[in-house]
Amino acid sequence: MRTRTKLTLIIGVICVTIVIVFGLTVYFFQNKYSYVDFYKRLEARVRISAQYNLEPGTLDAENLKALRNKHLERLEQEKEYVIEFKGISSADSIAKQLRFPDVFVSDIAEKGNSTSKKGNIFYAGAIHKKNGREYLVIVSAENYYGTHHLIFLRNLLIGGMLLVIIIVVSLSFYFSRQVFLPIKRITDKVKQISTENIHLRLEDSNTSNEIKELVSTFNDLLNRIETAFETQNNFISNGSHELRTPLTSIIGEADVALLKQRSQEEYQRTLQNILTQAERLDEITKSLLFLAQTAYKGKAILFEKIRIDEVIYEAKELIDKLNPKNQILIDLSLIPDDPYKLKTKGNRQLLHLAFCNLLGNACKYSNNAPVTVYIASTQNQVVVTIKDRGIGIPESDMPYIYDPFFRASNARLFEGYGIGLPLTRNIINLHNGELIVRSEVNNGTAVLVKLPFYTD
Repeated sequence: MRTRTKLTLIIGVICVTIVIVFGLTVYFFQNKYSYVDFYKRLEARVRISAQYNLEPGTLDAENLKALRNKHLERLEQEKEYVIEFKGISSADSIAKQLRFPDVFVSDIAEKGNSTSKKGNIFYAGAIHKKNGREYLVIVSAENYYGTHHLIFLRNLLIGGMLLVIIIVVSLSFYFSRQVFLPIKRITDKVKQISTENIHLRLEDSNTSNEIKELVSTFNDLLNRIETAFETQNNFISNGSHELRTPLTSIIGEADVALLKQRSQEEYQRTLQNILTQAERLDEITKSLLFLAQTAYKGKAILFEKIRIDEVIYEAKELIDKLNPKNQILIDLSLIPDDPYKLKTKGNRQLLHLAFCNLLGNACKYSNNAPVTVYIASTQNQVVVTIKDRGIGIPESDMPYIYDPFFRASNARLFEGYGIGLPLTRNIINLHNGELIVRSEVNNGTAVLVKLPFYTD
């Protein structure tokens, strides 16, 4: 069953149930009240009948009858009974003789008055004493108007309820359709989106906030999926190139060497070229494996208390050995006085690798121009900023800098595999930190590393 139909049924059933309960309640209380009101009218006639039948001295009987007939309408099948009552033993015989309800006369004898009903005839009676004798005064009548009013009310309620049910069901269907119409439009639009046109987005409607939030959430999901597709394409394109190049060189060198007999020096040179390309291939493979390991947070890694400034100085020492021409300057003007604000919980080897990658990239892409490292802190983080004066990163390439094997369009003249920055970000993420890259073409790059303070 479709949700729209289910919602229509639920709303319809609830409203119909409420209407039916309301109608039955009105009918029940009206029915009950009509009985009570009619019994009171019969009891009033019992008192009047007793007055002009048993106490004629208080008022002329004919005048009382005329007054009664003038102000009290004649009830349907109205009858009066004034019977001398000779004790409770005579109650059953009187009831059988006059066809009163079985216990009606007995109740009058016990309580002094009573009401009863037999079929459509209502009874009211009381005992009155006159000259030492007891008399049963009983009035009976058919509640014609009450019965017909109830029938009219019943028919009116049934007709009204049917009309309300039709209106409620129609409105439920209409409003459920209106509610689900934006969702249907979203569904139809989503069905049009595939891998061939994943750039399409849902249109932001002017409907309720919930629909807007749904559209926004789905568009965000499409953005992430599109980014993932582009990342995959970049990885396949760049990765296949990086892996194919050394393999092509190895195969080419081997094929050339095997074309004819070579001298010992030529074989050595060929093997040296093959070894170089094999080492390059090995380096790429190790980088990929390490990148995959750091991306998996379920792996157990040893964390300890580390001072960030020590790790940075160790990374600089390694860069000095690998690239003696570097101009890395560690600026201590912003370093906090409290040593606690320099400590974080992490893995020294991983953080050392991350900062070596960042410092190495800063020197490489600035052609060994001055690189400045600032160490500072906030209320709950230690912040390391690395600024260079290099070639920068084009704005169009910024969304893809963390894709493995991706290299900026202006970095093709520099050696590298495009793995260092994605690897560094994975390491920072493992430490619950944040890596921020800000860059401008020909004006250099600034990299911010934020790591939380050490907590016991």
